[in-house]
Amino acid sequence: MNLFNLSLRFKGFPISKAHSDFIAISAITSAEYPLHIENQRQEIVEYHLKHNSFYRGLTEGVNTNDWNSLPILTKKDLQQPLQQRLSDGFTVRNCHIHKTSGSSGTPFIFAKDNYCHALTWAGFIDRYSQFNIDLNHSKQARFYGIPLDTKGYYKERLKDALSNRFRFSVFDLSDSEFKKNVSIFSNRPFDYINGYTSAIVQFAKYLKREQIILKSVCPTLKACIVTSEMLFKDDKKLLEQYLGVPIINEYGAAELGLIAFQDSNNQWRVNSEDLYIEILDDENSVLPYGETGRIVITSLYNKAHPFIRYDIGDLGTLSKSSTVKAPLLETLIGRTSDIATLPSGKTAAGLTFYYITKTIIEDTSNVKEFIIEQLELNTFKISYVSTHSLSDFEKLQIQKAFDTYLEPELHVLYQQKQTLKRAVSGKLKQFVSYL
Repeated sequence: MNLFNLSLRFKGFPISKAHSDFIAISAITSAEYPLHIENQRQEIVEYHLKHNSFYRGLTEGVNTNDWNSLPILTKKDLQQPLQQRLSDGFTVRNCHIHKTSGSSGTPFIFAKDNYCHALTWAGFIDRYSQFNIDLNHSKQARFYGIPLDTKGYYKERLKDALSNRFRFSVFDLSDSEFKKNVSIFSNRPFDYINGYTSAIVQFAKYLKREQIILKSVCPTLKACIVTSEMLFKDDKKLLEQYLGVPIINEYGAAELGLIAFQDSNNQWRVNSEDLYIEILDDENSVLPYGETGRIVITSLYNKAHPFIRYDIGDLGTLSKSSTVKAPLLETLIGRTSDIATLPSGKTAAGLTFYYITKTIIEDTSNVKEFIIEQLELNTFKISYVSTHSLSDFEKLQIQKAFDTYLEPELHVLYQQKQTLKRAVSGKLKQFVSYL
């Protein structure tokens, strides 16, 4: 049974049409592709100029017929109530609504129309199939976070069941938990692993300590897809050795979907089917292939919400061998995440802090940016930019989240700031440990 496709159709996402359209786009020749991209860029700009008052406001006084004159959008530009950013005819009830993880320190709520969301999944299906992974039938071992409130927890578990996956916790990366993980792998026919890089690397380090090759424990395992954080060369070697399967590096973003996916030749093939990627310098000029700059992305089919020339906050380089149809991502800077070590000896992935800070991230957009620093084993500091200081009630909610997702009796300090110090890439690293 094609449970994954059925679940998408049940939610109103036209996956069959998206899949056939994706195939048609992929069939466009390299010679015809530049014109195809130019036409699609023009079409999505014209749509939002006509149907989206938010985007019209951003482009006031701009020559909208000149692509390079269009404004560069950032998450900060989009941090206002979602209803003010939706195109005519779209509401929170008739499109896909989601929230970014805040790993860059700048979270916000966004929308994708149902067709655009389905097209995103068509891209994932295509890339995964190249490694004999079928989202309808292949069983996934998922290393992601999960909400710990009752409603959110069971909602994610239901989604996991419909998507043929089992979720492993990234909130507890202790040896005792990893031992349980190995036991689960020995009893379930997983086809592939998918999840946060840092958590899977910690699991591989445990396997190394115990001299366990996961493939020997779970012979059905075919591949491991790491996402959301940087994968370093030494960590990739560790994963290859102790997981015993090919390691596939995925680069994506919640608001855009799949950005780049490592192919069988170890090249990061950029998604040019439903996205348009530019590399810009500090003056917003397009850089030639081979030069490093800001990664700026346009969602070519999202009519519900404009993501036109959207600065995702990373630095990267497109290979000199890139073409308009087949761009290749040569380097990517950013998306690293530390591991938090706690007084009990428990460790947790840095992206755990998404589930903590989501308690203060609301669509009212009070908290614009934040970073969390671990100053001592039991002391954390949250530095944040906001329109007004966190209330005692909000601080209490954050403390409860620390107790739930990490452990009790941790000290949390707060500092409201006008601005936060950014990395060279222009991104904020959400979590930093000084231990």
